[in-house]
Amino acid sequence: MNAPPSPPGAERTDGSSVQIGALVPLTRPGWVEAGQHLLGGLELAVREVNDAGGIVGRPLELVVRDTAADPQRAAAAVDELARLGVAALAGEYHSVVARAAATRADALGLPFLCSSAVLDALTEQPTEWVARLAPAQSHGWQIYADFLLSAGYSRIAVAAESSVYWASGARILRDYLAPRGGTVIELDMRALAPTAMCDELVDNRATALLLLVGHPEPAVSIVKSVRRDQRLAEIMIGAPAGQPEFAEWATLLGDDSAAIPFLRYLPERLSPLGARVETALRERLAEAPSFVAFEGYDTVAVLADVLRSHGADWARTAESWPRVAVEGTRGQIQFSRTPGISVWQWAWTPIQVVDRDPAEPDRFRTLHAS
Repeated sequence: MNAPPSPPGAERTDGSSVQIGALVPLTRPGWVEAGQHLLGGLELAVREVNDAGGIVGRPLELVVRDTAADPQRAAAAVDELARLGVAALAGEYHSVVARAAATRADALGLPFLCSSAVLDALTEQPTEWVARLAPAQSHGWQIYADFLLSAGYSRIAVAAESSVYWASGARILRDYLAPRGGTVIELDMRALAPTAMCDELVDNRATALLLLVGHPEPAVSIVKSVRRDQRLAEIMIGAPAGQPEFAEWATLLGDDSAAIPFLRYLPERLSPLGARVETALRERLAEAPSFVAFEGYDTVAVLADVLRSHGADWARTAESWPRVAVEGTRGQIQFSRTPGISVWQWAWTPIQVVDRDPAEPDRFRTLHAS
């Protein structure tokens, strides 16, 4: 690896803190609730690391920057955090934002452990500097496509907005479903109002509608329109990107929030570590933790292990990705090179397709698991 020199002060031994730069969407148009859960997991793990003695006696500290779902803002934050001499970067929920951060981190030679973003191509070229905990979009969304087929849905409409992430998702679904007898009908939500979209669903005899759109809007308006249209009483609404995971979804949609299957990255049953962390996260967040909170916790658990073993030198951290073996909240975390993925990848976290129970929308039902 052609490593640039580590930043001044990267190996300070004066008892000052070891800093991790945290990229988190905390304001609109970012998905704020996801950002709060991600930060809650990061902060809980930092507290536990420090309660256990820190990083070889030095306290671990988060330096948090709000990305607000803005790729340019994220790239600028990476530059700033590099100048501050952070030992590594962590976090980010939005895939397009994480891609900008990963590209900048790769250019600077700054290690970045991406917590939540799933876009396969986080960087254009393979990189040694970036690792990821979340499963790649192609892996998770193929599992979702398997669920659709097994549940008998073959004429699938996707209501899509314009972005690299949504376009990638639509392509994954189309490429996977077509050879297996499925049809994907793409509806451009830049051109269609929700009521016109309902007409398209009827005309195309769609049996399922997938929300490849932002939250809360236009996702909430689309769900309300479809639920009100008697012609579409039998259609299944799905959300592979996970919009129904968070409490705001149920608050905004009430009974309409239920029976909308989505992907989440949790095992059928949590380990003792996972159960303990779930309890602590619930107390910290004052609500049930999403899988995103667990991703935040696991990110710090991995980085703390690496920093204890290899110090805060950027090059040594990046060189350690293939040797990581850390017990996370959702399984043993190890990184490998995965075909088609440009970063070091945990292959794979457990994946479920779940929905909110119509009889009790605060309760989740597991419909399919990898």
